[in-house]
Amino acid sequence: MLEKLFKLKEHKATVKTEIVAGITTFMTLAYILAVNPQLLGNTEGAAMNIQAVLIATALASFVGCLMMALLANYPFALAPGMGLNAYFSFTVCGAMGYSYEVALFAVFCEGIIFIILSLTNVRQAIFNSIPMAIKNAVSVGIGLFIAFIGATGANLIVNDETTLVTYQGFNSGEYHTYGITAALALLGIIITSLMLIKKIKGAILYGIIITWGLGIICELTGLYIPDVSISMYSLIPDFSKGIGFGEFGKLFGDVFGFDFNEVKVLDLIVVIFAFLFVDLFDTIGTLIGVANKADMLDEKGKLPNIKGALTADAIATTFGAVFGTSTTTTCVESAAGVSEGGKTGLTAVTTGILFLLSIFLSPIFVAIPAFATAPALIIVGFLMIGSVTKINFDDMLEAIPAFLTIIVMPFSYSISEGIAAGIISYTILVLLAGKAKEKKLSVLMYILTVVFVLKYILL
Repeated sequence: MLEKLFKLKEHKATVKTEIVAGITTFMTLAYILAVNPQLLGNTEGAAMNIQAVLIATALASFVGCLMMALLANYPFALAPGMGLNAYFSFTVCGAMGYSYEVALFAVFCEGIIFIILSLTNVRQAIFNSIPMAIKNAVSVGIGLFIAFIGATGANLIVNDETTLVTYQGFNSGEYHTYGITAALALLGIIITSLMLIKKIKGAILYGIIITWGLGIICELTGLYIPDVSISMYSLIPDFSKGIGFGEFGKLFGDVFGFDFNEVKVLDLIVVIFAFLFVDLFDTIGTLIGVANKADMLDEKGKLPNIKGALTADAIATTFGAVFGTSTTTTCVESAAGVSEGGKTGLTAVTTGILFLLSIFLSPIFVAIPAFATAPALIIVGFLMIGSVTKINFDDMLEAIPAFLTIIVMPFSYSISEGIAAGIISYTILVLLAGKAKEKKLSVLMYILTVVFVLKYILL
């Protein structure tokens, strides 16, 4: 059955490798089960029930992973996207003052539009129109971006008023919280790296588990002291709070639970467009980066069966809104599973099933700290920057836009902004250099450039 569904032999994959890859992806993504409910539940704007959002997050992720496996047979995982959930809470529900029901409706509309765009090949055409140099740069940029996410999540890199960012001070008075977790993350990087050097299968997954285990030992011995006021929680699973099916029942379907007469149509359109725009290019960027890492792109830089992948993403977003969570999208953490050898939809199914089981074992998965997943993200970032060797740095017309794509992603904390920088600079430089015919600049590249520029002017 598995062979028939996922064509394992054709992809030179084994059941064991695919399952390990799926577990690895889930472990690197499990933080979303803690972060998304906290972000949607503890902000003044959204104020949604945390337990209900956790269940909605798990269900949306399960549906997304299942759709990705069945429609595209790719090892990509889906979950509510970081950044999009912040826009949901702080901008739509916070600054604009709308209820979370209105925000969910906007996400639902975005999903419906995406389904239509996916079925009409618009998103596929956008993917194929992006030059190969930019696609390779996206892979590198995502590598740096997720490494930065890992480093900041583990408090290895922290805010600084003078230099914006700096390294963690290990001898400060916060040693038993920030200091020890940063030190454990560094130790996790060394452990994971050593296992990779020794070519141990499942090294990234083992690195997460070992680092988490060391953290639990530190908590039991008093080296790590939880402090909820600074989001430093206990590393030991707590089953005393229950699961929260009743609260989820109240949240389910709230996407239509508001008075349409109280919503300004123009504002709603702007919100839908904002969700649509960021999700579109975050998804395309992730597919480019992770598929490039997995050698899934053909000689023309196209991803076979991309329509299925994009449709799966759109369906997940639509169902996620009905369940009660912000935009569900293809996640860059999928690269962790790909690095472990994941090649087919069985990897995605494994990740999805674990998201479903996490509803019943949520205290365990919520307890996985950011410093334990940080080594995985940083190591995967290292593995992804290898695509930089595919960029022709002797051709300045390709190298400069590629460079801008790479650096803008981590600097702006956004995949879509990196793609915007690459596309705008590529089109303008090619036009000014009079190389439009030589570089075979497509009409869609002109359109994308105009759209990106208008976005910065109007939004």
